[in-house]
Order: sequence, then C-alpha cells, then structure tokens
Amino acid sequence: MTVLLNRMAQGDPAAADALMPQLYAQLHDLAEGMMKRQGSEHTLQPTALVHEAWMRLTGGAYADREHFAAVAAKAMRSVLVDHARRRGSEKRGGAHVRRPFDQVFELFTESGPDLLALDEALGRLGATDPELGRIVELRFFGGLSVEETARILGSSTASVTRAWRVARMWLTRELENPPD
Repeated sequence: MTVLLNRMAQGDPAAADALMPQLYAQLHDLAEGMMKRQGSEHTLQPTALVHEAWMRLTGGAYADREHFAAVAAKAMRSVLVDHARRRGSEKRGGAHVRRPFDQVFELFTESGPDLLALDEALGRLGATDPELGRIVELRFFGGLSVEETARILGSSTASVTRAWRVARMWLTRELENPPD
C-alpha cells in the first residue's frame, strides 16, 4: 500500500485508481461511524463524506497507511464542519445537552454533537498545544488507536494516553464554559 501511496503522490493516476478500492471500505466504515453519531437531521450520507474526503486526499504525499489515515481524519473533520456551517447550524447548539468529554461518544449517539463548537474548541486547543489537538483529531475523528496515534506522532503509547486524558479534560472544560 505504501508503494501505491508513493506513486499516487508522484501523480500516477493508476495508483490512485488501485488505491481507492483498497481504502474505500476503511474510509466508508469510518464515515458510517461518524454519521451514526450525527443527529437524524444530518443530511450528509457516508458515501458523500467518503467521496468528498477522497477528492481532498488525492494528490497528497503519504508516508504510510497511518499517515494516510491521519490526513483522512483531518479531511473528514473538515468536510463535516464545512457541511455543518453550510447548513447554518447554531453556534452553540441551542437545546444541546452539555456532557463531559469522556462521554462524547454517547453524546454523538444520542443527539449528535455541536460540531461547530467542538471544531472551535479544537482550534483553540491546537493553538495552545498543537500536539494535543493532533491527538484528538487522530483518535476522535480518525478512529485511530493509542498505538497507531503514537506511531504517527513518534511518541510512546504512555505519552499519548496521558496527553489524550489531558486533552479530554481541556475540551470538557471548554465545551462546558465556552469563551464569550
């Protein structure tokens, strides 16, 4: 797969055509998981999310599968946030029930997140500590394990676990008490 990723980065359209079937199922599963966590009023379908993310991914250079997954997570986050903005979502969620970030997956399942508030909080986190922002993006949007995240960042699993805990606490505080 790394060879195909390298060939795609060099502009080989046959490599992109060969990669798509290999990566499509993985990307579609990730997109389905993300979309299941969205509220029922969400109009973007998993297939559309995959296709729009794929358009943003082709032409990039990727070191390996984990690097591709990290960039794909960022692309899917971007697509979801862009879609939420286009739909005119409320800035702070109106009837949104605030919960600890540790329970964010349950929140996704129950009522869908205030994706714009989460994106704004992640932006602030990334400005404060880029590594924490990247860990949240990889783990939350990319669906990567602690081990995969550690490999991408060139860090230990213990460091990523500690940073993930800190990032969750920071985001919980930010989402419960948004800046004015």
